[in-house]
Order: sequence, then structure tokens, then C-alpha cells
Amino acid sequence: MLAVVKIAGQQFKVQEGQNLYIPHIQGKAGDKVEFNEVLLVDNDGKFFIGNDVTAIVKAEIVNDLVKGDKVIAFKMKRRKGFRKKHGHRTQYTQIKIESIA
Repeated sequence: MLAVVKIAGQQFKVQEGQNLYIPHIQGKAGDKVEFNEVLLVDNDGKFFIGNDVTAIVKAEIVNDLVKGDKVIAFKMKRRKGFRKKHGHRTQYTQIKIESIA
């Protein structure tokens, strides 16, 4: 069984037992979360799309805070002495899909 789920404004293709990194959500490791906004379900060749979908995706938070790679933003204007450097690390949450029902 396969489903396309909208989580925090992004679409993810999920299957049961899959580990997934999503944008940071509230919760601690071991908490259960449900995602109601399912866009598509593929059940052994039968597709349900749009308003026909009544599925709920249940998942468990494996790791509540995972940091992504550091991204550097560097600005410079030549011959002016202007240099600006700053960066950030995006925060993710690791979840494991338990069931699609």
C-alpha cells in the first residue's frame, strides 16, 4: 500500500515501515502522530484520489530533532569592502510510518 501525504506544506510518498525525514514537528521520541491530509492511496492497483480518500496515516516519532547540513549564505560587493556571511541548519524530525488505514 502506498500513499501521498501532505505534511507541513510538502508532499511525501510513504509506505508502511518506511523511515522518513520531515520538517520539524512538535513531539518527543516515541510519540504517535496522525496525518489526515492524504492526497492519494494506491491499494494493490486501486487508486483513490481527491475526495474519495478517507485514509489516515499513523506514524511514530523516532528522533525528534535531526539537523540538516549547514547552508552558507555569503554576500560580497567587489571593491567596496562589503562582506556578509551567515548560515543555518534546517531542523527535521525522523518518523516511521506504522500504518495506512
